[in-house]
Amino acid sequence: MKYNNLALLTDFYELTMMQGYFFKFPDEEGVFEMFFRHQPFNGGYSVFAGLDPLLDAIEKLKFSNDDLRYLESQKIFKKEFIGYLAGFSFRGDIYSVREGTVVFPNEPLVRVTGNLMEAQLIESIVLNFINFQSLIATKTARIADIAGDKPVLEFGLRRAQGIDGGISASRAAYIGGADSTSNSLAGRLFNIPVSGTMAHSWVMSAGSELEAFRKFAEIYPERCILLVDTFNTLKSGIPNAITVFNELKKIKPALMGVRIDSGDLEYLSIEARKMFDEAGLPEVKIFVSSDIDEWIIKQIKSGGAPIDAWGVGTRLITGGNDPALSGVYKIVSQKKGGATRPCIKISNQSEKITNPGVKNVMRFYRGENMLCDLLYLEEEEHALKNKIAKKEPVRFNHPSTDYAGFILRSYDRALPLLARVMKSGRRINASVDISGIKDYRQSEIDSLDKTYRRLLNPHTYKISLSDNLKKLKTRLIKELSENSFKTV
Repeated sequence: MKYNNLALLTDFYELTMMQGYFFKFPDEEGVFEMFFRHQPFNGGYSVFAGLDPLLDAIEKLKFSNDDLRYLESQKIFKKEFIGYLAGFSFRGDIYSVREGTVVFPNEPLVRVTGNLMEAQLIESIVLNFINFQSLIATKTARIADIAGDKPVLEFGLRRAQGIDGGISASRAAYIGGADSTSNSLAGRLFNIPVSGTMAHSWVMSAGSELEAFRKFAEIYPERCILLVDTFNTLKSGIPNAITVFNELKKIKPALMGVRIDSGDLEYLSIEARKMFDEAGLPEVKIFVSSDIDEWIIKQIKSGGAPIDAWGVGTRLITGGNDPALSGVYKIVSQKKGGATRPCIKISNQSEKITNPGVKNVMRFYRGENMLCDLLYLEEEEHALKNKIAKKEPVRFNHPSTDYAGFILRSYDRALPLLARVMKSGRRINASVDISGIKDYRQSEIDSLDKTYRRLLNPHTYKISLSDNLKKLKTRLIKELSENSFKTV
């Protein structure tokens, strides 16, 4: 979806800080990084999504006259700052991992470099786009992984969190592995296949269930999917479907199928399959829906249910039991008076202590399988790449425990994950085809060992720090802790 005039899609304190920077530190530059703190759904991986529409929105950021009048009405912004906003556009650089990449906690996903004012303004936009779409793409990837070679049909629009929640979620779900969407607008905007047949109201509006099925088959003889649970799935819906499909077989339709939307889906699908096979209709497909997620699909499949496609709505489109990705946006470096200094956030909670400095992520592979990720400072890249080229051992340091770590001796290749995607406020490459993002996401899942993909107690993927980054983090923590220590 193309976004225009989103300058005010930001938390109000971003604007108050911008005005502070404008009057007190107008020329200072900073580097901010977006990352998340823990995996959603107690899973072993996440899927990075939302980048392409984010870049489109940032490239077009402008304050309209109406925006400026609104800010003036708040009686907090001075006219000099309003004048600055009147000519504002983002002129910084953005680095990012590729959309569709499998990612893990505490590693930078998006890096923003620029004037403190512009980098601060886009914090909320970055988090809004990336957090939500990554959450939904991850949920869908888990569902599609369990569904295996059976299609996943996204039916979530009516339960989505508002209009854009529905559109953004449909985009993210397709990237994550859904084969189609019921959302017609998302289908048009993103060129996603759309699907849908009938609701219970169609069946109830006709004189009888059989008449409803016959009329539907007359209109859609080539692709006829009948909703069979309006009254009684096995005693009414399936027998009436058998009657209509036997009549329809004379024209050799491309698809005949039924959807079951309530009841014991495992039992009903097994019994329905028996009835169709006994009626000489083995070609009829069975679709199911009704508050399905990856756990329910796994359970139903374990019982041998002969289901051909899964319609997933509410628990996909909303994120289910985990409604938000824990993404944050923190400053990691600041340029002041010609000097650059790394920044770190200290906390009594170890998980909230940030990794300082301008960083990238090196992902190591053995064959096609990803092994582990190493966070390293940008100035280390040349030496690290030389070491990798020579297949020399690489030390991995635990992010928070001094004595923990390991040395990786056996690997085939390694690739940096972050690359520049926007320079001086203009995106470097054109918008990416969503099908290409989806295919890349699948290749990423395929390269992830199954131990990280299991639903229950997945293996923890190793995210480590380079020697220099570990030393820098330890030094800054010590310095700041000593400076804040008070004698009582």
